[in-house]
Amino acid sequence: MTKLLLTPTEAADLLGVSRSTVYELLNSGDIESVHIGRARRIPSAALLAFVNRLRGLDDAQAA
Repeated sequence: MTKLLLTPTEAADLLGVSRSTVYELLNSGDIESVHIGRARRIPSAALLAFVNRLRGLDDAQAA
């Protein structure tokens, strides 16, 4: 089963960027995140949506 929520480190690995870059994207609102207690997690769907926006695709084209 694929993970639904990723740590910033896991998201950085998947995107091929640094963890600092992921935090910058989270703070700017480019990538959505959720809090579970004090932990910040990134929905895997939010990463896909971010990449699709970078590619200039909307939800219908990405499907």
